[in-house]
Formats: sequence, C-alpha cells, structure tokens
Amino acid sequence: MGLFNNRNKVNNHEAVPVWFMRQAGRYHQHYQNLKKDHTFSELCKTPKLACEVTMGPINEFGFDAAILFSDLLFPLEQLNLGLSYETGRPEIEYKLQDKENFERLKQVTSSEQFYTFQKEACELLKKELPENKTLIGFIGSPFTLFTYGMEGSHTGQLRETKKALYTGEYQKFCDILLPCLVDEAIMQLKGGADTIAIFDTAAGELCFKDFKKFLLPFLKTLTKEIKAFQNDCKIIYYSKYTHLYYLEAIEDDNIDVLGVDWRNDIVNVVKTLGKNYYIQGNIDPIWLHLPNEILLKNLEEYLTELKRGEIDFSKYIAGLGHGVTIQTPEKNVHDTVHYIQNNFLY
Repeated sequence: MGLFNNRNKVNNHEAVPVWFMRQAGRYHQHYQNLKKDHTFSELCKTPKLACEVTMGPINEFGFDAAILFSDLLFPLEQLNLGLSYETGRPEIEYKLQDKENFERLKQVTSSEQFYTFQKEACELLKKELPENKTLIGFIGSPFTLFTYGMEGSHTGQLRETKKALYTGEYQKFCDILLPCLVDEAIMQLKGGADTIAIFDTAAGELCFKDFKKFLLPFLKTLTKEIKAFQNDCKIIYYSKYTHLYYLEAIEDDNIDVLGVDWRNDIVNVVKTLGKNYYIQGNIDPIWLHLPNEILLKNLEEYLTELKRGEIDFSKYIAGLGHGVTIQTPEKNVHDTVHYIQNNFLY
C-alpha cells in the first residue's frame, strides 16, 4: 500500500504520497460528463459507474490512492429515514428532531444486501488499480451521521443535535447505527479496500468536554470492531474544526492515520502525534483556486516549513484540509499533485 510502505521513489528518495478528499467529484469534467446521463444515486449505486468515477482522477492526475466514490449518508437510508438526492443536495425525509421518527429506526435491508453495490465497486477497482495505489473505502462517523439525521446537515448551531446528547437519543441512535457502520466497512473490506476512512465533518462543532464524553466512546467502539474483522487494514480518521488538543485526546490504537484541517499547524501536529499516527493534511483547498504561480509559491513555502520543522516525512501523507471544492481549476489539481510527488521527498 503506497500510502504507508512501498512508496514511490524519485531520484533515489522516498516520495510523500498524496490523495485528496472529494478528488472524484463536481470540479472534474470527467465526473460532469457522467453526471449528464446519470443521477448521483446511479453513479454511487451502479458499481461499474462508481468505479469509472473513482478511476477518473487516478488516470488524469495520478493520485497515490483511490477513494471509493459513494456517500457517507447511505446508512440513514438503510435505517428507514428516507434519504433523497433529487434536488442535488441530500435530504432526509424523516428527521429525528421529531421524536416519533425514532420509532422508524430499523434496518430495512440487511447490510449484506444493502451495501453490495459498494463491495462490487471495490472489487472492480482492485482489478483496475495498479498495485502501488491504495484503495480507500469510507464511512461516516456516528456523530456526523447523527447530525444529518437530526438537522439534515452538519452546519449551523446544531442545537437539537447537541441537546440530544444529554437526553438519550444519541445513545439510542448509535446503538442501532453502529452495527450498520461496521457492516458497511466490512463489505468494503471484503471487496478489497485496503483502508477505511471515517469522516467526521461535524466533530469540531462540539465543545471539548462533549467531544470526549459523547463522540470518542462510539468512535472507539467502531474502530475496534473494524479491526476485529481485519486487523491489517488501516483506519483513517478525519475530523473537521478540531484543534490539536482534540486530536491528542483521541488516544485510539486502532486509528492509523489522523487527517487534519488547515486550522492546525501541520508541523506541530506531526511532531506531537507522528509517533502514534500517520498525519495527513492540511493544505487549504482554496489555495487551488488561486492563480497558478501563487499556488505553487504557497506549496513551496509549505514544504519549506515542513523541512524547517524537521518532521518525520515517513509518517506524513499530503492532502487537503478538506475536500476539493466545486469549480477548482483542473490544472491546479494536476500541478499540485505533480509538485508534491516530485518535491516532497525525503
């Protein structure tokens, strides 16, 4: 797996690998062309199409890892909450703010049946990918999925979500959700995924006390169960808006990689936590919207800071602090990947 070992060599030096969240998506003309004839759900749930979308940025930009094209919200569909993408954005028909909708929470289809599309997409991808490319599957974190179930998104004050931490609804939701999430990860691993990423885009909305009390226990249960199925798989945990002291509090031996956003000092994070985890991040995605010469200058200065900080590059994976945003110029994606692969050497 090239992200962790067997890394590429350039001029007899090891090269830092790179992949981006949302590297297959709306900014990419390859995806837009497929979207003309297929809905988002079709692209996710048709294994051949999911494979084609996933491979697009691998073939064009040369990322060191492919991340399964899917969506983290599908467990809410499996749990009978009425997930739809007809308007372009995900919509939850039965939000859990209405307490009566908790009675709907149940698996409408077994995980083995429901997540077959992800397993089959992974199987196709393993046949397509070169051996030195890592295949990343992914799931949403329990807390982030709860925010969507409650609010329909992970933005805003999350008032109802945070109140529900203290009234038992979060516990009830996670007790039903966790087996589904473990099964979803297992189906991707059975399909050949090397790594499972857990995305927690709502984590940093919690105060530190609630992050430790409510989020971490269910996260640790999830990672433990995934490792119990396949101990040699790697687990990536990405959390948004979380500062270093949040990351230090995680203390989870089952997590192999921490993804961090651009609010963190990457040198400090690698030097503080690099002994326990690989660290991925944390270039600001908006840099890729800048004029090309400014983007490359920023990358050069970013690399200078990494070298000046004398970080352990063997424990570092390059990436963005969040996903590639819509309307990102494709040339800037190409040039960023090329610059990293040819200059982030050790």
